[in-house]
Amino acid sequence: MISTTSSTADMVTQGKLELNAVENVEAKNTKGLGCFGWLLVLISLLFVTATLPLTIFMCVKIVKEYERAVIFRLGRITDRKPKGPGLFFVLPCTDTFVKVDLRTVSFDIPPQEILTRDSVTVSVDGVVYFCIQCPISSVANVSNAHSSTRLLAQTTLRNVLGTKNLAELLSDREGISHSMQESLDVATNPWGIKVERVEIKDVKLPQQLQRAMAAEAEASREARAKIISAEGEMNASRALKEASLIISESPSALQLRYLQTLHTIAAEKNSTIIFPMPMDILQNFMK
Repeated sequence: MISTTSSTADMVTQGKLELNAVENVEAKNTKGLGCFGWLLVLISLLFVTATLPLTIFMCVKIVKEYERAVIFRLGRITDRKPKGPGLFFVLPCTDTFVKVDLRTVSFDIPPQEILTRDSVTVSVDGVVYFCIQCPISSVANVSNAHSSTRLLAQTTLRNVLGTKNLAELLSDREGISHSMQESLDVATNPWGIKVERVEIKDVKLPQQLQRAMAAEAEASREARAKIISAEGEMNASRALKEASLIISESPSALQLRYLQTLHTIAAEKNSTIIFPMPMDILQNFMK
């Protein structure tokens, strides 16, 4: 259901683009071909009719499923919609046509040296996916739609990333890509181009900044390790305090603890055993 709705929306958008392109073309071509133009068309038709077996190969053209043809008759766009796919007819003397590829095109944005909002110089590159939705607009409104889109993508990347700081650039790539896609889509809409996707590929930081960030991360890790060690010592001291209070209530428990310690030391096969002697036992001998 969602795919059907999205495809319907795309069809409606494409229809609006074609209507706008046709309206713009009709507004520019309000005068029509004129008497002399129609005379040339009539002469061309008579020429094709007179040499029909030979000129049939010059009049019939073929475009593929993913292509459309925009026909110019005496320099003016003839039909409300582009021709294709399949066969279509042109007059050899007065008509010319331009093929437009409707498939999705991808290109890499060259690495751009960008100064972020917090005055950090980074090198960023990306990739853009776009397709032509209105062939008439892509031919009549811009001289080279593909080259213009490439140049616009570079400037848009600089403009969008120039408003972000380094932390946002490293953490919010998806939001930056979406913002770039919206900006490119609005700018290329009069050209009949639909920007489908924009992705940030790589963010290259200066070597000095990388070393500074690594030192900062190492210092923060060491600080966290010291805090964890101090918390462990504090918990251990509390446990020893509770254990000493329990042992002080029963003097025989201390002797059992001594024996357990000796057993642990003897299990390691040591040649020297250090046995702690309680001070209350030595006091009898000292007297």
